[in-house]
Amino acid sequence: MSDGLVIIPTYNEIENIESIVRAVMTLHHQFDLLVVDDGSPDGTAQKVIELQSEFAGRLHIEQRQSKSGLGTAYVHGFRWALSREYAYVFEMDADFSHNPSDLEKLYEACHFAGADVAIGSRYVTGVNVVNWPLARVLMSYYASRYVEMVMGMGINDATAGFMCYKREVLEGIGLDKIKFVGYAFQIEMKYRAFAKGFKLVEVPIIFTDRTKGQSKMSSAIFKEAMVGVLGLRWKKMLKRL
Repeated sequence: MSDGLVIIPTYNEIENIESIVRAVMTLHHQFDLLVVDDGSPDGTAQKVIELQSEFAGRLHIEQRQSKSGLGTAYVHGFRWALSREYAYVFEMDADFSHNPSDLEKLYEACHFAGADVAIGSRYVTGVNVVNWPLARVLMSYYASRYVEMVMGMGINDATAGFMCYKREVLEGIGLDKIKFVGYAFQIEMKYRAFAKGFKLVEVPIIFTDRTKGQSKMSSAIFKEAMVGVLGLRWKKMLKRL
């Protein structure tokens, strides 16, 4: 068993899933991989099951009955990881917007450089986003600026979804208290880790928008994030976080 588990939540990712699995499995550092599939009708889960014989003991799948939100998928995966002996747990998208080779950079930040949480950051060295329309780049960039203004974490990319958590972080922040399921989930996870005194470090990456499949982003998910940060900040001020 590897010391690191990569969690990839999926819904209708049949166009990407085999390629992303193979990309993770062939990295120099050996990672295990858990796919959390939310009842994809396109055969995503079945493809993972087919690949398990090729990557026995390293490729795992948890199948949920319906699409229940990114946050709940990750929390499901976190609990699965904590029931085993993984020291490092990663979040990554299935669509190659996150370069699998950057998993090793996140691992090194936590394993060798003292980070408790490593964030694959699009904005720590400027704006490193490829193939997004300008309007979405601006929305994402200024959303992170807004989060920083409200929360003061010292993070340039608070909405990033490419992450490495040390086991102790997931054990310490209270997964049962996680409220948000969409875009705000990523902010909440970072803020709870920050509030507990864990060390957050940004690792520069280049984010490339998906070329296959459909984005799961919506205006409702974005609104949840913008309103949700105020609630999180208020809870911390009242010591109820």
